[in-house]
Amino acid sequence: MDLPLNALRAFEVSARHLSFTRAAGELNLTPTAVSQHVKNLESRFRMVLFRRLPRGLALTEEGQALLPVLAESFERIGGTLATLREARPREVLALGVVATFAIGWLLPRLQGFQQAHPYIDLRLSTHNNRVDLAAEGLDAAVRFGDGHWHGTEALPLMRAPLAPVCAPALATRIRTPRDLGRETLLRSYRADEWQTWFRAAGVEPPVVRGMVFDASLALAEAAALGAGVALLPVDLFIRDLRNGRLVRLFDVQIDSGRYWLTRLGSRKRSAALQAFEAWISAECDVL
Repeated sequence: MDLPLNALRAFEVSARHLSFTRAAGELNLTPTAVSQHVKNLESRFRMVLFRRLPRGLALTEEGQALLPVLAESFERIGGTLATLREARPREVLALGVVATFAIGWLLPRLQGFQQAHPYIDLRLSTHNNRVDLAAEGLDAAVRFGDGHWHGTEALPLMRAPLAPVCAPALATRIRTPRDLGRETLLRSYRADEWQTWFRAAGVEPPVVRGMVFDASLALAEAAALGAGVALLPVDLFIRDLRNGRLVRLFDVQIDSGRYWLTRLGSRKRSAALQAFEAWISAECDVL
């Protein structure tokens, strides 16, 4: 028998709610469409399933007989589909991520990826832009730079321009870029960043001395604690800027590279990696 499944589902939901309007909300249809499905069902099998009342619906004897059969059937179908979904093989994706990118960008969005791909078990490790894909058994890694790493293929993600930030108390005494010459300038392992920024601001670079950090997260924490002024990828520290732990000093910023998703060119891309590439590319395009 060619069963009208849409009409049967419309009847089952309407019978549970005794309302075409509430059934329409559950089925994402209009009440008129739900009512028409039920009318077509009644016409096809030449029986009346509902008594239409001034306020709602009442089941006829035929409707009362049909409802438990349909309810059980749809429940069994749903249960079987859920079992089949759970039986699908899970895939593991081992991903290394620059810690700044992981905390400042990836983690707040990661739930969306896992909801879209519940069968991918993501194994996340962080690094400070120094990573060996083969030795660490990684499928891919997010790193910062120019995209050129030997033996790898790189997918461009997002730029991360640098701007000076500091603690609010320190910011009160800094009015112009030239004032930075009197402050402690915190440095990353990329030694030329401050010189590049001062030139972009139209100021002769001062001699920069002081602490050097191998990670932007530590650099940001030192700046927030008042240790000095740091050049940071401000787009990855939005939460600290919004809650006032850090203050951006000037609009001048420099672009020293971008984030890339990299993988070994000699290794075949798994289905899990392809799914992650598509997702992260789409997310970065939104920015």
